Amino acid sequence: MSTTPTPRIAIIGAGPGGLTCARILQRHGIQAVVYDFASGPDDRNQGGTLDLHEGNGQIALKEAGLMEEFTRLARPEGQEMRQFHTADATIRFHQRPTEDQFSSPEIDRGQLRDLLLNSLEPGTVRWGHALQSVGGPADGPRRLHFADGTVIEADLVIGADGAWSKVRPVLSPATPKYIGINYLEAWFHDVDNQHPEIAELVGHGSAMAADGERCLFAQRNSGGHIRVYVIQSVPADWLAQVGLNSQDTDGIRTLLLDRFRGWAPSLRQLITDNEDPYIDRPLYALPVPHTWESDPTVTLLGDAAHLMPPLGVGVNLAMLDASELALAVAGHDTIASAIRAYERIMLPRSTNMQTMLDGAAAGLLDDETFDPSQLDAG
Repeated sequence: MSTTPTPRIAIIGAGPGGLTCARILQRHGIQAVVYDFASGPDDRNQGGTLDLHEGNGQIALKEAGLMEEFTRLARPEGQEMRQFHTADATIRFHQRPTEDQFSSPEIDRGQLRDLLLNSLEPGTVRWGHALQSVGGPADGPRRLHFADGTVIEADLVIGADGAWSKVRPVLSPATPKYIGINYLEAWFHDVDNQHPEIAELVGHGSAMAADGERCLFAQRNSGGHIRVYVIQSVPADWLAQVGLNSQDTDGIRTLLLDRFRGWAPSLRQLITDNEDPYIDRPLYALPVPHTWESDPTVTLLGDAAHLMPPLGVGVNLAMLDASELALAVAGHDTIASAIRAYERIMLPRSTNMQTMLDGAAAGLLDDETFDPSQLDAG
């Protein structure tokens, strides 16, 4: 980029997308500041495991110069997938990765975030900055208003701030809508010692079972952890409707045991033996398609641009978006031309993916038609 003076770039959100963008910009000699509402890198859990695909997430890691480190952390064995019959827990589908398969290895979200975070120049991320709004003229400079009263100016604002983006309203009035599917998350720790039957059931990767109305999906994480997602088609406030909340562990277990009656005892352990309270996760998505008129100083990537059901594409697309945006900024003379070039590729791609996945989350409840190899709840 030959723009003079050097543009002030603000990335909102220190998730994989925002950090990937900052890393690739820095590799091209372009500075950016990442702002995140969290008080620090360790103030909240980063979520479960995910698979990084060779056609998107791994492309971004290569541009970031981090494939060697990723290869050391990734778990190729995590590509294993098992699907069970609900009545007797016999296997109906078993995908075993080959010894040299590296098309979509698993990595914990926290490990990926730390890999990217540690690759950045010191001071790149400004913690404790909760964005409230973006103001200023379309041709810049933009003014970012933070909850603590801080106001900063930027020539390019990149919204990498997820489903409930504070940057998105500059470009689009769209808001996420509940899609009618809920993920209730349960955690298991030290599984090989404390839960050997569950460890054996799940194996090295993921396992699932569905009966047409509900689904159990389990993922092995690193460090002897397993996360289980109880997937149901229910109202967003389904717990409140039965007089429960997410902290009522015993009440939820009783409810789930009734709803999963008739399932094999080994599968029912996935909903009864967890050590922590359940985490209620209603699923939201943006309208399909979600597009906007290009703005010369603001753009979006990842869930802020194209929130979709968690079926193995979210982080991968966010990182690919980030890579392509950073390369566009590095390769164009102006911010406006870089944004247009990036969005010409990103928006059609995300629309195609949104269209393909629209309603797909409900389809995973159908054990006859859903392809379990496509699922990644991480």
